[in-house]
Amino acid sequence: MFELVKLPFEYDALEPVISSETMHEHHDKHHQTYVNNLNNLLEGTELESLDCPKKVLESLDKLPEDKKQAVINNAGGVYNHNLLWEFFTPGGAKEPVGEVAEKINEKWGSFDEFKKEFVAAEKGRFGSGWAWLVVDNGELKITTTKNQDSPVLEGQTPIYGNDLWEHAFYIDYKSDKGSYYEKVWDVLNWDKIEEKYQESK
Repeated sequence: MFELVKLPFEYDALEPVISSETMHEHHDKHHQTYVNNLNNLLEGTELESLDCPKKVLESLDKLPEDKKQAVINNAGGVYNHNLLWEFFTPGGAKEPVGEVAEKINEKWGSFDEFKKEFVAAEKGRFGSGWAWLVVDNGELKITTTKNQDSPVLEGQTPIYGNDLWEHAFYIDYKSDKGSYYEKVWDVLNWDKIEEKYQESK
């Protein structure tokens, strides 16, 4: 049985980048809906006892074929959002820290170049989805996924991701999603991203 995770900060803690109204809508409604749907979908299946959405995504072969896509959508929705709240922190660090900072500089030449490529990936994703920094066979890589798909379905480990669905930004930025992609860097928890990188090893 899955439960909605609590936010690691207050609803208004990320203002003015992300408003309290957006956080209530995004966490309390959208994230909660994925949790409810996933519990309903897994009821009576072999995966009913699992409490980790990543394990659900890694065990899709144990599900009836007619349930798989709905489970991908909703387990992905739970897992992706569980991660998302960890990646944010009030007054986040301006630059990466630790080994992940070194790896970003090695791969992209500088943090600014990495940011440019990441924002370009965000803008290049048509429709709803996510942009990710993943570890793929030990290497850092920028990728995107459609809808609520997770990089774990491709054998990759996400260490940072940004939600590109309209509900993540529309209240605050309307159709100017590019401004959201630029401003969200101000609230990133690079300590957590470094932690995720170390765990991936």
